Amino acid sequence: MTQRFARATGDPYRYGVYLRPDPVTCAAVTAITGQLRAQYGFVSAGAFPPHATLVGSRHITASEDTIKDAVTEGIAGIPAFTVYNAGIRPHGVGLVYDVHHLADATTPNQAFVELAAAVDKAIAPLMSPAPSPDEHRFDPATFQAHLSLASHDLYERPDLREEAEEYARGLRVDHPDRFPGNMASLYRTSSDDWTGRWWHTLAWEHLHTWRLPG
Repeated sequence: MTQRFARATGDPYRYGVYLRPDPVTCAAVTAITGQLRAQYGFVSAGAFPPHATLVGSRHITASEDTIKDAVTEGIAGIPAFTVYNAGIRPHGVGLVYDVHHLADATTPNQAFVELAAAVDKAIAPLMSPAPSPDEHRFDPATFQAHLSLASHDLYERPDLREEAEEYARGLRVDHPDRFPGNMASLYRTSSDDWTGRWWHTLAWEHLHTWRLPG
């Protein structure tokens, strides 16, 4: 067995810190991911709670209290900010609600980037190497805040990419054009096999929520 496919201490768990949208936006995400599952069998985006990833799928063997304390200290004093939803956009192979930009839909929302950077800095000392899945290190130059609507399934079915986007837009699901970025949550995720199509066996548990001031 190669190192890439070896099991790591702490498996099957990974940890992520996510920005939680407002309830109406969460409902819109759920409506679209649910319809894409009903029509095409897509499961990856809907396997998670509606969220924008700040840091995701981190392999950490420290205790969950240690993780919570580190993030609490790392984001202390960071205020809430407004998140703008530019609607459905392509993102890599998938589809997302684009929440990375300001109201002009072109200028990055620096407050979002700074929050993600603070969370990453807080948990970086707690991380331990794991062979899989590939690590997604935070890079402020490439960070793109988004709410996933369809994702990993389209690696398996790229032929459905355009049809899935047409279908998602045709649902005409309303969503707010902005919401307060004031809720960050810690989740523990697990999978039967992080080396393969992990989204088919993904399970998650909510561990803690931080409310940003203001």
